[in-house]
Amino acid sequence: MIGKISGRIDYRSTDHVLIDVRGVGYMVYCSDRTMAALPSNGEMVTLYTDLLVREDLLQLFGFTSLLEKEWHRLLMSVQGIGAKASLAILGALGAEGVGRAVTLGDVTAIKAAKGVGPKTAQRVVIELKDKAPGVMALGGTLSQATGEAPASDDVLEEPLDSPARTPVARGASGAAAASTQAEALSALSNLGYGPGDAAQAVAQASGDDPEADTPALIRAALKLLAPKG
Repeated sequence: MIGKISGRIDYRSTDHVLIDVRGVGYMVYCSDRTMAALPSNGEMVTLYTDLLVREDLLQLFGFTSLLEKEWHRLLMSVQGIGAKASLAILGALGAEGVGRAVTLGDVTAIKAAKGVGPKTAQRVVIELKDKAPGVMALGGTLSQATGEAPASDDVLEEPLDSPARTPVARGASGAAAASTQAEALSALSNLGYGPGDAAQAVAQASGDDPEADTPALIRAALKLLAPKG
Protein backbone atom coordinates (compact mmCIF):
# COMPACT_ATOMS: atom_id res chain seq x y z
CA MET A 1 0.00 0.00 0.00
CA ILE A 2 1.28 3.46 -0.91
CA GLY A 3 0.22 5.68 2.00
CA LYS A 4 2.19 8.86 1.33
CA ILE A 5 4.17 10.28 -1.57
CA SER A 6 6.66 13.15 -1.84
CA GLY A 7 8.17 14.45 -5.06
CA ARG A 8 8.21 17.10 -7.75
CA ILE A 9 5.12 17.94 -9.82
CA ASP A 10 5.88 17.21 -13.48
CA TYR A 11 2.53 18.33 -14.84
CA ARG A 12 -1.05 18.84 -13.72
CA SER A 13 -4.33 18.13 -15.46
CA THR A 14 -7.88 18.98 -14.42
CA ASP A 15 -8.22 16.06 -12.00
CA HIS A 16 -4.72 14.67 -11.44
CA VAL A 17 -1.03 15.47 -11.19
CA LEU A 18 2.07 13.53 -12.21
CA ILE A 19 4.56 13.47 -9.33
CA ASP A 20 8.17 12.54 -10.04
CA VAL A 21 9.72 10.53 -7.20
CA ARG A 22 13.39 9.79 -7.96
CA GLY A 23 12.71 9.37 -11.66
CA VAL A 24 9.46 7.39 -11.31
CA GLY A 25 6.23 9.22 -12.18
CA TYR A 26 3.11 8.61 -10.13
CA MET A 27 -0.27 9.77 -11.46
CA VAL A 28 -2.29 10.98 -8.47
CA TYR A 29 -5.98 11.92 -8.70
CA CYS A 30 -7.27 14.66 -6.39
CA SER A 31 -10.44 16.59 -5.62
CA ASP A 32 -10.94 20.07 -7.09
CA ARG A 33 -10.22 21.59 -3.68
CA THR A 34 -6.96 19.67 -3.31
CA MET A 35 -5.91 20.48 -6.88
CA ALA A 36 -6.39 24.18 -6.15
CA ALA A 37 -4.15 23.91 -3.07
CA LEU A 38 -1.24 22.24 -4.87
CA PRO A 39 1.87 24.20 -5.89
CA SER A 40 2.90 24.87 -9.49
CA ASN A 41 4.68 22.54 -11.91
CA GLY A 42 8.28 21.92 -10.91
CA GLU A 43 7.65 22.45 -7.20
CA MET A 44 7.81 19.85 -4.43
CA VAL A 45 4.67 18.41 -2.88
CA THR A 46 3.69 15.84 -0.27
CA LEU A 47 0.34 14.06 -0.35
CA TYR A 48 -1.26 11.31 1.68
CA THR A 49 -2.52 8.66 -0.71
CA ASP A 50 -4.98 5.81 -1.06
CA LEU A 51 -4.50 3.11 -3.70
CA LEU A 52 -7.55 1.69 -5.46
CA VAL A 53 -6.88 -1.83 -6.77
CA ARG A 54 -9.19 -3.56 -9.23
CA GLU A 55 -8.70 -6.34 -11.76
CA ASP A 56 -8.29 -3.91 -14.65
CA LEU A 57 -7.31 -0.72 -12.80
CA LEU A 58 -4.79 0.77 -10.41
CA GLN A 59 -5.50 4.37 -9.32
CA LEU A 60 -3.74 6.50 -6.74
CA PHE A 61 -5.69 9.25 -4.96
CA GLY A 62 -4.04 12.11 -3.12
CA PHE A 63 -5.06 14.16 -0.08
CA THR A 64 -3.57 17.10 1.80
CA SER A 65 -4.60 15.73 5.21
CA LEU A 66 -5.25 12.46 6.98
CA LEU A 67 -8.78 13.67 7.70
CA GLU A 68 -9.55 14.09 4.00
CA LYS A 69 -8.09 10.65 3.28
CA GLU A 70 -10.21 9.01 5.99
CA TRP A 71 -13.42 10.61 4.73
CA HIS A 72 -12.58 9.40 1.22
CA ARG A 73 -12.24 5.85 2.45
CA LEU A 74 -15.51 6.06 4.38
CA LEU A 75 -17.38 7.64 1.50
CA MET A 76 -16.16 4.87 -0.79
CA SER A 77 -17.74 2.32 1.57
CA VAL A 78 -21.22 3.70 0.85
CA GLN A 79 -23.20 1.97 -1.90
CA GLY A 80 -23.37 4.19 -4.96
CA ILE A 81 -20.28 6.22 -4.02
CA GLY A 82 -17.25 5.52 -6.17
CA ALA A 83 -13.96 7.36 -6.24
CA LYS A 84 -15.28 10.03 -8.60
CA ALA A 85 -18.29 10.81 -6.40
CA SER A 86 -16.17 10.79 -3.25
CA LEU A 87 -13.76 13.34 -4.72
CA ALA A 88 -16.72 15.43 -5.90
CA ILE A 89 -18.12 15.55 -2.36
CA LEU A 90 -14.74 16.37 -0.83
CA GLY A 91 -14.11 18.97 -3.52
CA ALA A 92 -17.43 20.67 -2.85
CA LEU A 93 -17.42 20.57 0.96
CA GLY A 94 -13.87 19.88 2.13
CA ALA A 95 -13.08 17.30 4.82
CA GLU A 96 -14.42 19.43 7.68
CA GLY A 97 -17.53 20.29 5.67
CA VAL A 98 -18.25 16.62 4.99
CA GLY A 99 -17.94 15.92 8.71
CA ARG A 100 -20.42 18.68 9.57
CA ALA A 101 -22.88 17.64 6.86
CA VAL A 102 -22.85 13.99 7.91
CA THR A 103 -23.07 14.79 11.63
CA LEU A 104 -25.94 17.23 11.17
CA GLY A 105 -27.74 15.05 8.64
CA ASP A 106 -27.46 17.74 5.98
CA VAL A 107 -28.44 15.75 2.89
CA THR A 108 -28.84 18.95 0.86
CA ALA A 109 -25.16 19.87 1.28
CA ILE A 110 -23.98 16.44 0.18
CA LYS A 111 -26.25 16.17 -2.85
CA ALA A 112 -24.93 19.53 -4.03
CA ALA A 113 -21.77 17.69 -5.12
CA LYS A 114 -21.68 16.93 -8.84
CA GLY A 115 -23.08 13.52 -9.71
CA VAL A 116 -24.55 12.79 -6.26
CA GLY A 117 -28.32 12.30 -6.19
CA PRO A 118 -30.65 12.72 -3.20
CA LYS A 119 -30.95 8.98 -2.47
CA THR A 120 -27.20 8.50 -2.52
CA ALA A 121 -26.70 11.57 -0.33
CA GLN A 122 -29.21 10.18 2.14
CA ARG A 123 -27.34 6.87 2.26
CA VAL A 124 -24.12 8.75 3.03
CA VAL A 125 -25.74 10.41 6.05
CA ILE A 126 -27.45 7.24 7.31
CA GLU A 127 -24.44 4.94 6.91
CA LEU A 128 -21.73 7.31 8.13
CA LYS A 129 -23.44 9.34 10.86
CA ASP A 130 -22.39 6.95 13.64
CA LYS A 131 -18.80 7.01 12.35
CA ALA A 132 -18.53 10.81 12.24
CA PRO A 133 -17.51 11.30 15.91
CA GLY A 134 -14.58 8.92 15.48
CA VAL A 135 -13.42 10.72 12.35
CA MET A 136 -13.73 14.11 14.07
CA ALA A 137 -11.50 12.77 16.84
CA LEU A 138 -8.75 12.28 14.24
CA GLY A 139 -8.32 16.06 14.29
CA GLY A 140 -6.04 15.66 17.29
CA THR A 141 -3.52 13.82 15.10
CA LEU A 142 -3.68 16.20 12.16
CA SER A 143 -0.37 17.76 13.15
CA GLN A 144 0.98 14.86 11.09
CA ALA A 145 -0.79 16.25 8.06
CA THR A 146 1.01 19.59 8.32
CA GLY A 147 4.45 18.11 8.86
CA GLU A 148 4.59 18.78 12.60
CA ALA A 149 4.81 15.10 13.51
CA PRO A 150 5.76 11.92 11.64
CA ALA A 151 3.03 9.88 10.00
CA SER A 152 2.82 6.10 10.31
CA ASP A 153 1.71 5.48 6.71
CA ASP A 154 3.96 3.76 4.19
CA VAL A 155 6.09 6.43 2.54
CA LEU A 156 7.61 7.13 -0.85
CA GLU A 157 9.71 10.21 -0.32
CA GLU A 158 12.96 12.07 -0.96
CA PRO A 159 16.03 11.97 1.34
CA LEU A 160 15.88 13.77 4.68
CA ASP A 161 17.62 16.88 3.32
CA SER A 162 15.25 17.16 0.33
CA PRO A 163 12.75 20.02 -0.07
CA ALA A 164 10.07 17.32 -0.25
CA ARG A 165 10.32 17.03 3.52
CA THR A 166 8.48 20.33 3.84
CA PRO A 167 4.90 20.33 5.25
CA VAL A 168 1.95 19.08 3.24
CA ALA A 169 0.85 21.83 0.88
CA ARG A 170 -1.31 24.51 2.44
CA GLY A 171 -3.28 22.32 4.83
CA ALA A 172 -2.54 24.13 8.07
CA SER A 173 -5.78 26.06 8.49
CA GLY A 174 -7.97 23.01 7.91
CA ALA A 175 -5.79 20.94 10.25
CA ALA A 176 -6.09 23.58 12.98
CA ALA A 177 -9.88 23.65 12.65
CA ALA A 178 -10.09 19.86 12.79
CA SER A 179 -7.81 19.76 15.82
CA THR A 180 -9.98 22.36 17.60
CA GLN A 181 -13.10 20.30 16.89
CA ALA A 182 -11.40 17.14 18.15
CA GLU A 183 -10.36 18.85 21.39
CA ALA A 184 -13.89 20.17 21.95
CA LEU A 185 -15.35 16.74 21.21
CA SER A 186 -12.96 15.15 23.71
CA ALA A 187 -13.90 17.70 26.39
CA LEU A 188 -17.62 17.09 25.91
CA SER A 189 -17.10 13.34 26.03
CA ASN A 190 -15.23 13.76 29.33
CA LEU A 191 -18.24 15.67 30.63
CA GLY A 192 -20.42 12.66 29.95
CA TYR A 193 -22.10 13.58 26.69
CA GLY A 194 -22.63 10.79 24.16
CA PRO A 195 -20.39 10.83 21.07
CA GLY A 196 -23.29 11.40 18.68
CA ASP A 197 -24.79 14.33 20.60
CA ALA A 198 -21.37 15.84 21.25
CA ALA A 199 -20.31 15.55 17.61
CA GLN A 200 -23.54 17.15 16.40
CA ALA A 201 -23.18 20.08 18.80
CA VAL A 202 -19.51 20.63 17.89
CA ALA A 203 -20.28 20.43 14.18
CA GLN A 204 -23.10 22.97 14.47
CA ALA A 205 -21.07 25.32 16.65
CA SER A 206 -18.11 25.10 14.30
CA GLY A 207 -20.34 25.88 11.34
CA ASP A 208 -21.78 28.92 13.15
CA ASP A 209 -18.29 30.24 14.01
CA PRO A 210 -15.48 28.63 11.96
CA GLU A 211 -12.86 30.85 13.66
CA ALA A 212 -13.77 29.81 17.22
CA ASP A 213 -10.96 28.53 19.42
CA THR A 214 -11.37 25.43 21.58
CA PRO A 215 -12.84 27.12 24.72
CA ALA A 216 -15.30 29.15 22.62
CA LEU A 217 -16.31 26.05 20.68
CA ILE A 218 -16.92 24.11 23.90
CA ARG A 219 -19.06 26.93 25.35
CA ALA A 220 -21.12 27.18 22.16
CA ALA A 221 -21.59 23.41 22.01
CA LEU A 222 -22.65 23.29 25.68
CA LYS A 223 -25.33 25.89 24.96
CA LEU A 224 -26.64 23.73 22.14
CA LEU A 225 -26.64 20.69 24.42
CA ALA A 226 -28.38 22.47 27.30
CA PRO A 227 -31.96 21.32 28.01
CA LYS A 228 -34.51 23.50 26.23
CA GLY A 229 -37.36 25.19 28.09
